[in-house]
Amino acid sequence: MEIAVLLFEDFETLDVFGPVEIFGRLDGLYTLRFFSLPGGAIRNKDGVAILTEELSAIPDRVDIFLIPGGLGTRKEVNNEPLIDKIRAISGISAYVLTVCTGSALLAKTGLLDGKGATTNKRAFDWVITNGPNVLWNKKARWVVDGKFYTSSGVSAGMDMALGFLGDRHGVDVARKVAVGIEYNWTEDKDNDTFQAS
Repeated sequence: MEIAVLLFEDFETLDVFGPVEIFGRLDGLYTLRFFSLPGGAIRNKDGVAILTEELSAIPDRVDIFLIPGGLGTRKEVNNEPLIDKIRAISGISAYVLTVCTGSALLAKTGLLDGKGATTNKRAFDWVITNGPNVLWNKKARWVVDGKFYTSSGVSAGMDMALGFLGDRHGVDVARKVAVGIEYNWTEDKDNDTFQAS
């Protein structure tokens, strides 16, 4: 399965590379490509720069579309050309996964209206203003509604990615990946221990 990872200026490092590490552990099953609206090198606040392809080069069908969060979402949520692309790509994707405030970008498209979703608890009040018709779940670590997987803050993207592997390949495969990266997987998607932070 091919994973198209969306990047934008000031994306959150772990939102991207946590799931990338997890999917990359299943050799030959997942391939990764990085995209941005303009293409070229996209940099975040940590000084991480990733070479990307233009979103216009995305395939006609996408297996998994991964949308991270980060401080850049505050600006990009008002970037209409980007939101339009997210809407179109999500429409042709078999699965759409968001991490942290990436759910604000997806919510802005209207595709989450009437669906369950979650996001970073520390940014919750801001995120929900971008999707007033979304059924926001403040308690969940991650939420699955049809093809949409949304997760809470930062490391929750790793929990969600493992949950996705568990749904596709069985929980034992997901647990093996978690052990392989020496990560204590929060398997209970319905309870985020950071909800009271």
